[in-house]
Amino acid sequence: MTFSTTLLYHHLLILVILLLHAPPCPAAGGSWSVLLPSIGISAMHMQLLPNDRVVMYDRTDFGISNISLPNGKCRPNSTDCSAHSVEYDVGSNTIRPLMVLTNVWCSSGTLMRDGSLVQTGGWADGYRRVRTYKSCDTCDWAEIPDGLNQQRWYATNHLLPDGRQIIIGGRQAFNYEFYPKMSAAENSPSFPFLVQTNDANVENNLYPFVFLYPDGNLFVFANNRAILFNYAKNQVVKTYPTMPGGQPRNYPSTGSAVLLPMRLNKGNVNVIEVLVCGGAPKGAFVNANNGRFDGALDTCGRIKISDVNPQWVMETMPLARVMGDMLLLPNGHVLIINGASAGVAGWELGRNPVLSPVTYRPDNQMGSRFEVQNPSTKPRVYHSTAGLLRDGRVLIGGSNPHDKYVFTNTLYPTELSLEAFSPSYLDASSSTLRPTIISPKTKTTIRYGKRVAIRFMISGPVDLNSVSVTMVSPSFNTHSFSMNQRLLVLDSGNSTKALGKSNYQVVVTAPPSGNFAPTGNYLLYVVHKEIPSPGIWIRIQ
Repeated sequence: MTFSTTLLYHHLLILVILLLHAPPCPAAGGSWSVLLPSIGISAMHMQLLPNDRVVMYDRTDFGISNISLPNGKCRPNSTDCSAHSVEYDVGSNTIRPLMVLTNVWCSSGTLMRDGSLVQTGGWADGYRRVRTYKSCDTCDWAEIPDGLNQQRWYATNHLLPDGRQIIIGGRQAFNYEFYPKMSAAENSPSFPFLVQTNDANVENNLYPFVFLYPDGNLFVFANNRAILFNYAKNQVVKTYPTMPGGQPRNYPSTGSAVLLPMRLNKGNVNVIEVLVCGGAPKGAFVNANNGRFDGALDTCGRIKISDVNPQWVMETMPLARVMGDMLLLPNGHVLIINGASAGVAGWELGRNPVLSPVTYRPDNQMGSRFEVQNPSTKPRVYHSTAGLLRDGRVLIGGSNPHDKYVFTNTLYPTELSLEAFSPSYLDASSSTLRPTIISPKTKTTIRYGKRVAIRFMISGPVDLNSVSVTMVSPSFNTHSFSMNQRLLVLDSGNSTKALGKSNYQVVVTAPPSGNFAPTGNYLLYVVHKEIPSPGIWIRIQ
C-alpha cells in the first residue's frame, strides 16, 4: 500500500467514525425556560387541574424538604414540619405548600369528573389510602383510611365511562379494584395477566400501560405483552403478539407509551394505535445493581390494536432512552422527554441523562417521524415528571435518584426546579398562524354527540383545509407514564369558514360516548398548520 493510499484509507476511516458518532439528525427546535429555581420538593408525581394549577408531590419519608408547611403546621406524630406536596399556580408562577399525611411514594391517581384529584396508594402507611384534593386557595388534601381493598404501590389508574376509576396492579398485587366502591362488599378480582408478566425478583410489569378502548374494554400492556381486557367480566377479549425482541418496557425497565391520537369520523374511530418506546434490556436491572449499566433501548413498537390481526411495527428512535416520558401535544405529535441512556429505574441505577427531547409525528412516513429537539441543561432522570399545560408548553419537574434529598457530591443531585419546554409551535415566528379561540368560553359544558360551533381568530393567512380541533385529557404523570392520557381529533366535516376579517368558524361533533372520552374536564384546541391555539377548558357529559 502506497503512502497516498494509506493516507486516503485513514481519511476515510476518520470520516466513517465521525459519521457513526454524529447526531442522528439536527436539533429541530423548541426552547427551554426555568420557571422556578425551587418549588421546595422534587416533583415525583404531577397532575394539571382544570383551574390551571398543578398538584405535585414526592414522598413523606425523604426527610425535611425545602418548603415549610404554613402556619407552623407539622404532620401528626412527626417532627417533619415541611411540605411534601405543593400546588403550582401556572398563571402567577407561584407555589403553595400542601399537607399530605401518609406516604404517597410511587402512588397513582386520576382526575375525576368533578375536577378533583383522587390519588391512591403509596408506601407503608399509605398502602391502602385514598386521598382527594379539590383545588381552592385554602384547600388541602383529605385522606380516607382503608379506602382500598389491597395494598397499591406502583399501580396504574384510569378513569372509566361510569365515572369511577380502576386501579390495576401494584407490587405483588395481581388484581384490580375500583374507586369509589359500589358497595362495602366490592372485592378485588384477580388479574392473571399480571402474574404471567411478572419476572421473578425484577417484576418489569409495574405501572402497566393502560388505555380505554372505544368499545369500553381496556388495552393493558405489561413487560412485553398486551391484552384487551373486559374488566366488567374479568375476561381477556384479545391477546396481542409479544413485542418483537421480547424486551421489557415497564418499571423498572421503564419505557413509556401513548394511545395515538384518535380521529373521529361520523361518530367512530377507524384506526386505534398504541406506541410504546424505550425501556431497558433483559438483565439490565440485575446488572445495574452490580455496577454495570446497560444501554437503554432505542426502539419503539407501534401496533394497530383495532386490526383483526394486529402486528407490531418496530421503529428506531434517534436517541436510546429509559425513564423517558411520552406526552401527546395539542397538534397530535408525541413528545418524548426526560430520562437516561443507560441503566434502569431505581435508586442510583440510571446513567447518562438524555437532555434532548424528541418529537414523533405519527402521520409522517416511517423514517421521517422523529425529530431531535433543543436540549435542556438539567438532567431529569429517576423520579422526573412532565405534563402538558393549557398554553401548549410542557411542564418539567422532579429528578431524584436518591432515597433522600441529596444536593452535593453526587452524580445527579436532587432537582427541585420547575422548567417549561416550549415546542417549536410556540415560536414567535408562528404567531400570525396561531389561532385564538373566541367562543365557546372556557369551562363550557358540551354534550356527547352534539354539534359545537367554535369561533376563532388568526391574524395571518389561513388555509381552511389545515384547521382541526383536538381534545386532550389532563393526565396524571409519574414514573414515565401519563395515566388517563388521550387525544381526540374531532369530526369537523370540512366546516371551516371565514366569518370576516381574521374571524373564522369550525363546527365539530363532540365524541359520541364516555367510551371515547369519559365524562370530565378536557383541554380543547384549534390547530392550524400544526400550530395549536391556547387551549380552553371544556367539560363533556
